[in-house]
Amino acid sequence: MRILLVEDELEMASWLVRALKQSGFVPDHAPDAGTAEALMAGTQYDAVVLDLRLPDRHGLSLLADLRDAGYRTPVLVLTAQGSLQDRVRGLNLGADDFLTKPFALEELEARLAALVRRSRGRPHVPLHCGSLSCDHESRAFMLAGVLLPLTPREHAALEALLARSGTPVSKSQLAGKVFPHDSSAGPDAIELVLHRLRRKLAGSDVRIVTIRGLGYMLEGDADAASGT
Repeated sequence: MRILLVEDELEMASWLVRALKQSGFVPDHAPDAGTAEALMAGTQYDAVVLDLRLPDRHGLSLLADLRDAGYRTPVLVLTAQGSLQDRVRGLNLGADDFLTKPFALEELEARLAALVRRSRGRPHVPLHCGSLSCDHESRAFMLAGVLLPLTPREHAALEALLARSGTPVSKSQLAGKVFPHDSSAGPDAIELVLHRLRRKLAGSDVRIVTIRGLGYMLEGDADAASGT
């Protein structure tokens, strides 16, 4: 799940980026509105976490411009100003949720998962492919009823593949979900992540296959038998 964090307090931003990575998210950080707009113009995000007090513009001004331009990605507003007036104005301008500082990381992660789930029109049920499943709320992967230990990059890759199981995901799309915008990872780094995932799925009824010219696809034994 790729997240854009728009936050000018560098200490808080650094903490949030580290924490989100450890939980399997792929966060990019923008310290101001201008950087945020540049990142959103070139990257598809699953959700945006937006602080209101930015050095170059007010967060709600940025939000209003984004919605006017047709940007529909879910936006969760972080604010130290928890007044009813701020919330009403933000909701009217297109905010999807609010979280008042200080907050618990677990609540932020749960709210982000809920926003993305609603934006994709998915019910709150686990995704499945064979014996592999992932719950939207906990974001934990289970393989044949056993918790599957994954690194943050492996988690992001498997999440992207499971969301489109039975359909090829291009190499560039997959890398975009796994590596942050400022990552120094080379173009073939995603193959190492997939190699590790394949080893962890070995012996199960689920596999990652390479579709020449199209990318990678997650399939279960039932999918393979039906020819999908």
